[in-house]
Amino acid sequence: TATELEFWVKSPNTSGDIEALSTSQELKEQYWSKTRGAVRSALEETLILMDRYGIEPEMGHKEVGGVRAKLNDHGRFEGVLEQLEIDWKFSSPKQTADYELFVKNLVREVFIRYGLEVTFLAKPLDKIAGSGEHTHFSAAVKLKDGKRVNLFHSTREDFLSSIGYGAIMGVLKNYEVINPFVTSSNEAFKRLKKGYEAPISIVCSLGYEPAVPSRNRTILIGLIRDEKNPLATRFELRAPNPHTNTYLCMASMFMAMKDGISYAVLKEPEELLKELSKTPEESFDYLGKGRAYRTEKDVFDDFTDEERERYFGVAPETVYENIKGFFQYPEKTQILKADNVFSEKIIDSYIDGLLYKWYTEIDHRIIPTFIQEIRSFKKFHKDGVFLDDRANWDKVERLKISLMKNTDKGKGVFNYMRQAVEQKEWDTLSETQKLMYDKMDELRLAY
Repeated sequence: TATELEFWVKSPNTSGDIEALSTSQELKEQYWSKTRGAVRSALEETLILMDRYGIEPEMGHKEVGGVRAKLNDHGRFEGVLEQLEIDWKFSSPKQTADYELFVKNLVREVFIRYGLEVTFLAKPLDKIAGSGEHTHFSAAVKLKDGKRVNLFHSTREDFLSSIGYGAIMGVLKNYEVINPFVTSSNEAFKRLKKGYEAPISIVCSLGYEPAVPSRNRTILIGLIRDEKNPLATRFELRAPNPHTNTYLCMASMFMAMKDGISYAVLKEPEELLKELSKTPEESFDYLGKGRAYRTEKDVFDDFTDEERERYFGVAPETVYENIKGFFQYPEKTQILKADNVFSEKIIDSYIDGLLYKWYTEIDHRIIPTFIQEIRSFKKFHKDGVFLDDRANWDKVERLKISLMKNTDKGKGVFNYMRQAVEQKEWDTLSETQKLMYDKMDELRLAY
């Protein structure tokens, strides 16, 4: 396994100009451009220290988000706001997860010494590229003569071996009980929304033909292969973020892969490819009727919302909707428990921890932050001067009241949510959380 660690770095007093960031992102002005100043020094020192610690770094570069810093009169860059990525050599699953924790701490400490702040939040800036942590996984056997053989790579002109097809089919079929380990916070769901290459649908891409690798960045899982290097054949899971628990993510993935491999190991690659490429109307022994699992199309541009949900299912939008997968698919949850890998106690305690963090963040962090933002929306025009402004302000006022105030017509959204927290009405809280986000977006636009 291996991960790609993305993060944002900024000067302490810098706040993002969303319009400038969005323009830079659309033009891809930052992606793979040269790092400069303190950012470059901190990035280089991080890579050097990783190498000394035995974590073999492979690259450090700019990601798509950010704006160009300005040189001040003292010859220093100010207004730093950039997205970076650091990658290192693959290793065993446990070692990969250990290294990830170590590197995150190392990055924080090194960049602080250069006067720069680092955040590993999945979506620190609204409407701007979030930080992912794409996770790569494959499997190999070591023969008695020392040679390694990739179990996913096909020795014929196929995309994958039977074991490879089984592995990806297992993940796709059982992803509803993997997703809670991958996407586990309010912050993570802010990133996984339709739009900027954020995977929300349970679907894979293999490529148009074995010799042409997949370049589809809108799917959940992509196949990566190189005909000249069979050991490089692997899958890339695109949903994880820097706060994903890689230990539990990989453990759940491998249990799902094991389930799929058990089904596929004695079948021919051709029939497995046909099953993986099925339409929602077709039904096979492992992948049943009602869903499709593979596309080479752009998931967002080439499907309407209705088509996307019909083909690939309805994506969860809140932490609670994600947790419900454990209860809605008990047969899939049972697959995690095979060989006593995930016990009942581990899953139950994980659910309790997610729930507590979910509603506590809403009550103590998200709602107070929104209240502060709403109170900053003040009237600047004079009544009776600009009629359009008055009409707009009336809408702003109505939205502010509907979110923050109790009236004779009912509770404000925030108070309604806090009541749901007190009474532990999680379905109500989840649905109202989505309403809150919609109203906040509407309010910002109106203001």
